[in-house]
Amino acid sequence: MNIDGKHYRTIWLHPHNRAVIQIIDQRLLPHEFKIVDLTTVAEVAHAIKAMLVRGAGLIGATAGYGMVLAALEAPQHDRAAFLESLARAGEFLSATRPTAVNLAYAVQRQLTAIRAVETIPSMLDMAYQTAALIADEDADFCRRIGEQGIALIEKIYAHNGGKTVNILTHCNAGWLAFVDYGSATAPIYAAHDKGIPVHVWVDETRPRNQGARLTAWELGQHGVPHTIIADNVGGHLMQHHQVDLVITGADRVTRSGDAANKIGTYLKALAAKDNAVPFYVALPSSTFDFALRDGVREIPIEERGADEVMYMDGVLSDGTVTTIRITPADSPAANYGFDVTPARLITGLITERGICDANEAAITALYSEKV
Repeated sequence: MNIDGKHYRTIWLHPHNRAVIQIIDQRLLPHEFKIVDLTTVAEVAHAIKAMLVRGAGLIGATAGYGMVLAALEAPQHDRAAFLESLARAGEFLSATRPTAVNLAYAVQRQLTAIRAVETIPSMLDMAYQTAALIADEDADFCRRIGEQGIALIEKIYAHNGGKTVNILTHCNAGWLAFVDYGSATAPIYAAHDKGIPVHVWVDETRPRNQGARLTAWELGQHGVPHTIIADNVGGHLMQHHQVDLVITGADRVTRSGDAANKIGTYLKALAAKDNAVPFYVALPSSTFDFALRDGVREIPIEERGADEVMYMDGVLSDGTVTTIRITPADSPAANYGFDVTPARLITGLITERGICDANEAAITALYSEKV
């Protein structure tokens, strides 16, 4: 993604210090663009938990680089002690956020790769190589999701007689949620870059407003026409034929096609089904959890602090960024971070390998090595 003409990924090694990981503090966007240094496993865990970084792919990439810092922190004199320290760090990182499967995937991938070599220097080298591979694959898979998904937009564009294609998305499944390109936004960027007129309805995505704050900022940086809407507007727009296509991301998808995504996604899928609007979920292969079949029963749903519901950040007229409470002081609040959209409501899954139906037969045919 280009920001003011300069290309950025969402995570990278410090160019002059390989013991420092650099990220963008997404809590501050769109009001401030700030790069933060991470130098310890504890700082990486905080960055994931406090949502300096967020989104399935980026959480995974951050965990991958966190394991590099874990390798640097581990005892350097004994292989067994080194691996034991890495395993503890992996458990620590994996516990930060329970719903996105990419986190545990990246940790386990690092541990498997590191255990396959013998000497501590070679294990440290392997940690660096694997972290870079996880990040590079995430970016490449998202680019390929764009190449696969653009066909859906092109088909609607041709069917509509060359009129603008209106796409609704929920939360941020864009460049900021991955290493580059994004999942749900990748086909949108690809279509826009090809000259197909697209317009995006951007759900605000309460309570953290990742749509209003992050997706809208991203689309603006890329020059994609968009409109921010309140979370409850989508059904109305679908009833009045103002949505041609819904594309969301996912934090975990079962082998049967059930998809966990930001809270409110399920309601969008219900509205889409009722109004015959195609509803697609875009995801890289690292977001599949082939060990699970029943998403509603089996996917753990993160419950976050009530303050995210009770307070909002914003900019005052004088430019000051501040936090305000929007609820009665004595009213309790619940904050479920995700919901699960059953496969029966999903038109299809857009992956780096192709588009498939949201059912076990189609998914396992696309990923036959996982059977």
